Amino acid sequence: MAQVSGTYSKYDAVGLREDLTDIIYNISPTDTPFMSSIAKTKATAVNHEWQLDSLAAASASNAQIEGDEVSFSAPSSTTRRGNVTQIATKSVIISGTLEAVNKAGRNSELAYQISKASKELKRDMETSLCDNNAQVAGDDSTARELSGLGSWLKSNQSAGSGGSAPGTSGTNARTDGTQRAFTEDQLKSVIKSVWDNGGDPSMVMVGSFNKQKLSGFTGGSTRFDPAENKRLVAAVDVYESDFGALQVTPNRFQRARDAFVITPDLFAVAFLRDFSLEDLAKTGDAMKQFLLVEYTLESRNEAGSGIVADLTTS
Repeated sequence: MAQVSGTYSKYDAVGLREDLTDIIYNISPTDTPFMSSIAKTKATAVNHEWQLDSLAAASASNAQIEGDEVSFSAPSSTTRRGNVTQIATKSVIISGTLEAVNKAGRNSELAYQISKASKELKRDMETSLCDNNAQVAGDDSTARELSGLGSWLKSNQSAGSGGSAPGTSGTNARTDGTQRAFTEDQLKSVIKSVWDNGGDPSMVMVGSFNKQKLSGFTGGSTRFDPAENKRLVAAVDVYESDFGALQVTPNRFQRARDAFVITPDLFAVAFLRDFSLEDLAKTGDAMKQFLLVEYTLESRNEAGSGIVADLTTS
């Protein structure tokens, strides 16, 4: 077929309106499962501190004779722990012209970019909170860095060959070992250790690869998938251990090689400065704003949580 001679087509015309939808599609994830599941508290100094204590070991020999003189023993003192606050920011500068012109998908470019920046800031925070990072005290030329979750977990761990817990919980990073496949025996061992040390874990947090690995654990049950339902359940979202049920939560922003067994009540995000939006001085035909937060991770007692470390990720 050929176009009839003299046809005036779209390819010849001038002034056609564009077909641009008034929606901007963004599928970048913004869920922050660790930060969302733990408490929020207040810090009042850049070195945020708290105290830990424990009860004396239970004794079966606590039996006294009648009329015995009371004896005394000195009580144990509390342990003082701390973490430094970390400053995180996101900045936006928009020209006056860009803010003024008509745009698709948003009325204000400044508001749109600030909304994006706030989501990016939360993702950065989740990554830092879950990281295996040694604490950095900072100085005039070095930024302070908080100790992340991986560097706190010392008492309850399963590690690969050469892997080891941090030398000092909350101060040093743990030493990574040889990666190995995630197994149910590793998970059960850490859950048991957490419970023996007084924890009451209710959450297992893993990356995507090891979430699928965990969904292959059979436990003590047999799965039945009736053909008439036309539905195959291949996920484990709650792991029923001998010591209670644990919600299995995938986290995109933690290290994929770690599987955390967490008692959420024993962690908190401590804010020295909560989220704020600040205006910067106008020095030209542009608007400048930045988001700021100063925060740290409070590990109220690391013995109440644990880690299966050094896992394969592919």
